[in-house]
Amino acid sequence: MTSTEAAALALQDHAALWSMGEIRASDVVNAACDALVAGLDTPGLRVLAACTRAEADYDVHELLPEALDELGLTFYPVASDTGQEAAARALARCMLGGELTPREFTFRTHQRYGHELPLTERLAELDDEYDTIEYGGRTVDQVDTEVMAEARRLAAHPAVSAKPTDAPS
Repeated sequence: MTSTEAAALALQDHAALWSMGEIRASDVVNAACDALVAGLDTPGLRVLAACTRAEADYDVHELLPEALDELGLTFYPVASDTGQEAAARALARCMLGGELTPREFTFRTHQRYGHELPLTERLAELDDEYDTIEYGGRTVDQVDTEVMAEARRLAAHPAVSAKPTDAPS
């Protein structure tokens, strides 16, 4: 993956996480700045990256959809099913990148989506296993290993197309 591809994926992940309330608007602005440094450049991305921390909370909701559209990326509406799935995949990549422990990953996913999101059902079950590990027959390392496998599955899960259409072509 080139640095521009990695920056686009990181911006997409940040956008999904922000849309689902997982991260702050200023984190999205930082990802936009990183995307510019990596070589992505569109007018909307420049405007988004220019936001100050004080402006981010007010302006990201308006600027982000255009910036993503210019890059061929997807803006997920708040609380949408596709947005929840995109955020879950982004959290999986965060865990695989060492930003979250397996336990933190399952806890956040279970707390956010419960047992309602089919894509993350197994993670909710694994979070329940962490809570009862002293009574079960498995170790923390065994559960961690299964969480890592689930995270890899989620991270590899196909993303929703960037440009959905209303009618088949």
